[in-house]
Amino acid sequence: MRNPRNEALAPTDGDGADGHGPERTCVLTRQSADKAELIRLVLGPDGQVHPDVRAKAPGRGAWIGVSRPELETAIAKGKLKAALSRAFKTQGVEIPADLPERIEQALSRASLDRLGMEARSGTLINGADRVDEACRRGKVHLLLHAADAGADGRRKLDQAWRVGGAEELGHHQGLEIPASRTILSMALGRENVVHVALTDPRAAARVLGTLKRWRAFIVGTAGLGRGDDVVGQPLADDE
Repeated sequence: MRNPRNEALAPTDGDGADGHGPERTCVLTRQSADKAELIRLVLGPDGQVHPDVRAKAPGRGAWIGVSRPELETAIAKGKLKAALSRAFKTQGVEIPADLPERIEQALSRASLDRLGMEARSGTLINGADRVDEACRRGKVHLLLHAADAGADGRRKLDQAWRVGGAEELGHHQGLEIPASRTILSMALGRENVVHVALTDPRAAARVLGTLKRWRAFIVGTAGLGRGDDVVGQPLADDE
């Protein structure tokens, strides 16, 4: 018998939480989602658009919920500029050529920063043996693998997690972090970090929220509308 049993990931109001929160509307797809799943864009004094993935910057913002390939298409076709011009109520909107790359870097930084904070707070463990033991004892709420983790190591720990109740949490296997072990080790301030386990449900929810958004932007599973047409009038927020 496992002791204690795994619990479902709890909603939390922490940064990057995976719980339910206020909804916003994507200016490109016109579909709504929890703002934690979207990416906020802000307009600088110079008229340039900047990513605000932590949604902390003051002033008016607009939200997008598309993948990087979709965003690049919208930029190339002038659809993002048109949508943001309506959202910000100005024709002086400038879209920097490297906006998709800046968004991806910001999402990466937010996720890795969150992992670093969890490591410092003691809710994260690494090391194949420690992670395996915790998985089998039902103490792991989220299992993560570096992008360059070996297939054998992944399979072994995925199986250990299933033994410990992963499927009760809605998972069949660990999730891949879109970063190498070198980057992951630097973010956590530890050596040779290949596999990571979150042992606290709220910490797992926080990490999962930031990681899902980062992965969705990269791999094209943002979960909002597909298609090329922008429908309706985009909305901006007044935060």
